[in-house]
Formats: sequence, structure tokens, C-alpha cells
Amino acid sequence: MFALVDVNNFYVSCERAFQPRLQKVPMVVLSNNDGCAVARSQEVKDLGIKMGQPWFKMKDLAKQYGIIALSSNYTLYGDMSNRATAVLRQFCPDIEVYSIDESFLQVQSVAHLYGGHVSMGQSIKQRVLQWTGLPVCVGFGQTKTLAKLSNHLAKKNPAFAGVCDSSGFDNATLGTWMDKYEVSEVWGIGKRIAAKLNAMGIHTINDLKHGNPKALRDQFGVVVERTVLELRGVSCLALEDVLPDKQQIMSSRSFGKPVTSLQDLTESVSWHVNAASEKLRRQKSFAGAVYVFVQTNRFREDQAQYNAGYVVSLPEPTSDTLALTRYALRVLKHLYKESFIYKKCGIMLMDLSEEVHQQVSLFESALDPRSAKKMQVLDSLNERFGRGTVRSASCGTHKRWEMLSGSRSPRFTTQWDELPVAR
Repeated sequence: MFALVDVNNFYVSCERAFQPRLQKVPMVVLSNNDGCAVARSQEVKDLGIKMGQPWFKMKDLAKQYGIIALSSNYTLYGDMSNRATAVLRQFCPDIEVYSIDESFLQVQSVAHLYGGHVSMGQSIKQRVLQWTGLPVCVGFGQTKTLAKLSNHLAKKNPAFAGVCDSSGFDNATLGTWMDKYEVSEVWGIGKRIAAKLNAMGIHTINDLKHGNPKALRDQFGVVVERTVLELRGVSCLALEDVLPDKQQIMSSRSFGKPVTSLQDLTESVSWHVNAASEKLRRQKSFAGAVYVFVQTNRFREDQAQYNAGYVVSLPEPTSDTLALTRYALRVLKHLYKESFIYKKCGIMLMDLSEEVHQQVSLFESALDPRSAKKMQVLDSLNERFGRGTVRSASCGTHKRWEMLSGSRSPRFTTQWDELPVAR
């Protein structure tokens, strides 16, 4: 038996937890450099504003309905996520932190201590709200997919009071609920697969549940087959209490102002390599390839468009920031074209391998044998004095490629000078 605990409108809820004046106020949280809406309050959703909608396209609506826009405050969100997870661990030791706002719990051995699933869910809901200020919904199911579906029902139907246990439904009742939702609402079924399923006559979740697993596997692969079995109550997805290392690490960001020069792109790409390589070393991995891309603004139809990217394979895997930067900048010089106004660039570290399994050159290593020590010192200094304090010279002398966040709220839980004040 699984439970899925999901914080409602997570970024928005984090902001409201420390700013009660924002309760019931229509608001959005914007992406890097205040570009697009990455979180919306329910009031904004009711106005028809879609996820990812550019801020400049909703400014008229914002004036009309008093929509407040805040910059992303990832430091606050990360800390609040950790606090919510700490509360959940008091209820159940078997937990998988699935994302920043979602966690799976394996509850069959502890639910009876709280009087059953629904009572346990209400206790979780109440305590997380009381201790963190974050509202959550809880869904229970015999599989992770059913727990995810139950959470969706709890969130969309007020009759459940924020907690739904689909394991208590008989087949007819569960089928009725599944018939109310399109197949695209199922965890793991994207728009493209949903469109193909619709063409096959599978329109609702219930249709998918009664599909032929083997035929669907032949058409879509093992993932869809497992989804069908999970909807039938056959558990195919185990709880992952230790998250696997990332297979790719990406760093990208839109520019806060138009960029045209190679020098500006060089500094920005270097910033991204510094950030990504730090994450790479944190998970004790090496990268065997680097992908670099540049983009113009696709929303500016009056400007010439150019989007390009290229992957370079390294002679031997590395986690050295300086080595990765050299290869990334070689690619950038190959991609760069004058006369274009660039809106975004980024990099992706690919072909990742464990540090202990490093593959070296047969004849001569291109890496500085002191590389590991240099990177260790670099990481320790940045951890102590702040990210980006020590960086490669190609990043430039100013931190102008850091995320623009002109409307960021205070980091209430992690900065002494930004702690909330009771008046």
C-alpha cells in the first residue's frame, strides 16, 4: 500500500506561508529571469492562464485582476521541501522523495497505528500544515500509479477533504471515477502517447485499465504495459528510498537582456559549466560528452530566428570545471553566428559514469593529475563563501549571468538578515 503526499501549488504555497496577505490573492511565480509562469495560484488557474505562459503576455490580465508576480525563490522552496519531508518521515520510515513537492510513502506496516489510511492521511495533512504552513493532499492506493490517481481525485474533488483512499473502492466505484478522467491524466502518459491511445479507442483511464497489456507493450513499450498493470492493482514500481544519480545534468537560462556578442555568450556558457560541473562532482560522476546550445527568442517573430546545438565527446571522462569549460567554449565558437539576437543558451553534461569507474586514455592522460585537489578546494570555497565566489576566468569578473529576480521574496528560513519579523 502506497501513499502519495503532494503539496498544493507548491511554490505559491511557500510564498503564502510567510506572507498571509497573499492568501486568496491571484499570483504567479515566474521562471528564471522572470520569464514565464512556472507556478499559479488557483485563482490564476481559474482565469485560464496556462502553465509556462510568458509574463509579458499576461500583463493586461494582471492589471485587470490584480495578479501579483514573484520571482522564483529556489533557496526558500528547497528548504521548505526538506522541512515537509522531515515531517513525513515521522509518520513513515519508508519514503521516496519523488520531486520537490511530492513524496511516496509505503504505509502498509504503519497505517493501522493511525486508525487506517484516511485517518493517517488527515493526520499528515494537519501536521504538515501546522508545522510548515504548507497545504497538502494525500492519495492512497495499492500501487504507486493508483496512489497518484487517488491524490489527483483528492485534489480535484472537495468531497474527499484532501484525502482519498482508492483501495477502499469497489470495482464499480473505481471504474466510475476512472471514466471521468482522460487517459492523459494518468501518471507517465504524455500528450503524444495519449493521442495515439485515443486513435486506438482508449480515451479514459478506465479504457486504459481494460486494455490489452501485451498489445500495448508491442505498440508503446514496457512503460505503458506497467501502467496498465498498476491500474489493475499489480504493483510494478517499487519504492526508491535512494534516488539514482542523474544520467544527464543540464544548466540553462534565458537572458535578462538581449545578447549579441560572442563574449557575452562565452561568459554565460562558462557560468553554466561551472554550475553543472559542481553538481556532477556532488554525485561523484564524470562526464564523457558536453552538449551546448544557443537560441533566439521564438516569441519575437519580427526578429531573425536561429537555434543550434552540438555535442562534443571528450577524449576521456572528467569532472574538472576547467576542462569541461574548454570543450564547451570550442563548441560555442562553432555555433556562434553574428547578426542574431540571442535569448537563451545552455549546456548539458552527458554520458555520465561513476567516478570510481573512470576510463583513462591508453597512452597519455590529458588531465592534470592535480585536478581532483583543485576541484575539491574550489567546491569547499564556494560552499563556504557562496556559489560562484571562485569560478573560471571565462565567466567574467561580475556575476551578471546569475538569475534575475527583481521580485524575489526574502529567503525567510536560510538567511539571518531575511528572517520573518513578527510585528
